[in-house]
Amino acid sequence: MCTKHHACRSKKIALNPSHVGSCSSPKILSIAPAGVESTGQDGCSSTSCSSGCDPIDEDADPRLDETSPFTHSWKIDGMDCPSCAQKIETAVNKIDGVLQSQVLFTTQKLVVNASHSGVVQLVEKTIIDTGFSFGQLSSTYVSDSSSGWRNILLKNKSIIAIASSMAVAAALKPTFPQVSEWLFVLTCLIGLYPIGKKAISLAKSGTPFAIETLMSVAALGALYLGETAEAAMVLLLFLIGEQLESFAAYKARSGVQALMKLVPETATKIVNGQRVNVPASDLQPNDVIEVSPGGRLPADGRLEFGNASFDESALTGESIPVERSQGDSVMAGAVAVDKVVRFVVTSKQGENAIDRILHLIEEAESRKAPLERFLDRFSRWYTPLMMVVALLVITIPPLAFGQPWETWTYRGLALLLIACPCALVISTPAAITSGLAAAARRGALIKGGAALEQLGKVEAVAFDKTGTLTKGEPEVTDVIALNGWDEHQILERMASIELGSSHPLAISLVNRARQLQIEIPESSDKQALVGIGVTGFINGVRYSAMAPSKLDLELSPELNKNIHRLEEQGKTVVIAIEDNHLPIGIIAWQDTLRDDSAKSVAVLKQLGVKAVMLTGDNPRSARAIGDQIGIDYQASLSPQDKVTYVEKLSQQVHVAMVGDGINDAPAMKAANIGIAMGSGTDVALETADAAITHNRLIELVGMIELSRATLSNIHQNIALALGLKGVFLVTSLLGITGLWVAVLADSGATAIVTLNALRLLRFKSKLTS
Repeated sequence: MCTKHHACRSKKIALNPSHVGSCSSPKILSIAPAGVESTGQDGCSSTSCSSGCDPIDEDADPRLDETSPFTHSWKIDGMDCPSCAQKIETAVNKIDGVLQSQVLFTTQKLVVNASHSGVVQLVEKTIIDTGFSFGQLSSTYVSDSSSGWRNILLKNKSIIAIASSMAVAAALKPTFPQVSEWLFVLTCLIGLYPIGKKAISLAKSGTPFAIETLMSVAALGALYLGETAEAAMVLLLFLIGEQLESFAAYKARSGVQALMKLVPETATKIVNGQRVNVPASDLQPNDVIEVSPGGRLPADGRLEFGNASFDESALTGESIPVERSQGDSVMAGAVAVDKVVRFVVTSKQGENAIDRILHLIEEAESRKAPLERFLDRFSRWYTPLMMVVALLVITIPPLAFGQPWETWTYRGLALLLIACPCALVISTPAAITSGLAAAARRGALIKGGAALEQLGKVEAVAFDKTGTLTKGEPEVTDVIALNGWDEHQILERMASIELGSSHPLAISLVNRARQLQIEIPESSDKQALVGIGVTGFINGVRYSAMAPSKLDLELSPELNKNIHRLEEQGKTVVIAIEDNHLPIGIIAWQDTLRDDSAKSVAVLKQLGVKAVMLTGDNPRSARAIGDQIGIDYQASLSPQDKVTYVEKLSQQVHVAMVGDGINDAPAMKAANIGIAMGSGTDVALETADAAITHNRLIELVGMIELSRATLSNIHQNIALALGLKGVFLVTSLLGITGLWVAVLADSGATAIVTLNALRLLRFKSKLTS
């Protein structure tokens, strides 16, 4: 059963196999956040849920407090919409001992923080009482869709039974009207029983104004008025609407659930030279596994030897197989194309690339868009207010104007059903869920509705240069010795003070020294001077590598000439200094532009989005890069200068900052939205509001187009929901339409806006596809 929560959990959201979190529980399910063990029992049969009408407002960050003593998790079945998730949260949060709960609609998971382990049975009872069922979380993907006539009949048995009974009652009406009336009443009461029972449970658990409540009141009111056939029709249309919503919910989750299928359940492990078939959940770092052509990797791994091609299209959207060499990292879910390959596993259980993507999507659900939060608040007072309005419609005309009670009671009940804001409430989360799933399938991870909304408003994009517009793999191109020194000595001293640094230039320099088999001496008191250079002591002598523009020294004309020449070639230049005064050499690096940098900048301009490059490089080097890809630039910027520039720019336009390094994180925070490259540092990925997992910069354009399409979809949904309700509200008050049309207006509007949102799952970029 559910177990005590292990306190240790990595909070880093690493998208690259090399950025794996450092800690997890001994047994972690593949779709669960690290540190959460999950269980549950097979619950009783699910009663289908419809759109709830009283969602909880969550302005604060609702992510669970991981310091609580116990954490439990379950898979919830029967949720048709995000409002269903909120119904469960409301009920579970009322349990004594529950500190906090969260239902993740996309992955159908309930996670509960509790003060003691005794809440497990209470939570499971509450789930069932609220009208849902639960099961055991597992890494196995189980489709929600039912195929075959037998499954379809079983799933829709209530609808078929009610429809059949109504057909019999209608056939008997001409000859046995009394029998027909009682059959309609019996059909309605039997069909209404589970709905009314659920309405009572929801009211007790804190959701008194759910659609089940309104439906029960309207159906009973119709029976009281003698409209037996219409009461049964209202019930039938309601159940059909539920099934439509259930299908739409499955389609909305399909993009995320498709990710779960990418990791196989078993793996071929090499043990003492023998092949052993083991569950993928048993794999640990440093295990050696074998994958045959056509097979998928069950974990992140490092290619043990040789070269091989891999189809990573399910993860990156890139249809062409990629070539990997010995020592290269390959993500879980990639397909081996041309040969049998062996890997050394690098990911812990529950922390492979697919798990991290799913975890990020789960976290995204907790970050609602401002518009979504507004609609949640709106629905909290809107439904009770409309119940009062319906009551006034029922009572005022008869009391004040002597109108018939039956007529206005009927119209008030119709108004009650039309007034339910289900379609309005689901209009935004349905579109956002579809948008996030569509983005994830393209390899772009957006952390929630708020980030999605911000992306759609972007008017300018600020790019870091190294690792973003370029590949971040600079190579030493020039070493020019000065004042009697030779190239070997310069590389020896500079590699010594750069050793241990994670900066791409430093790594490249150290690698160059090692390639030349230079013995690197020990240095002491090493210090990184942000935006300036690095310094350290070797045998008591200070050595520094400094940017030319940051030097206080007066350089000779010949030295300046060499610097200018190298910088005009787009190279990054540093001066090697001894004892703070003697230049001993010039070192230059050149990075390679990403293949799609120029195209990305050009397509952004087509979208009307301004692009600017922010770099610490000198103006000449920045201009050389800028001219190649057609982008404006700001050069010689320190990390603080980048922040200042982004803050100033964000006062004029909506700004996105794209970066990959630790020094980019402050500027990403200062922007309206921060976007990290998937190969970037954990700090950048943690800070960012979105990430491009496969490092294809052109996907940024797709993200902006998708976000704009999502915002447009939300506006369409709100217009449809309010428009349909407005039309039928007037016709119901005038007596033109009745109860069954009111149900059709509510269920129909909910189905329409959900199906409209599902169009986003098939989104294709017009400019990049």
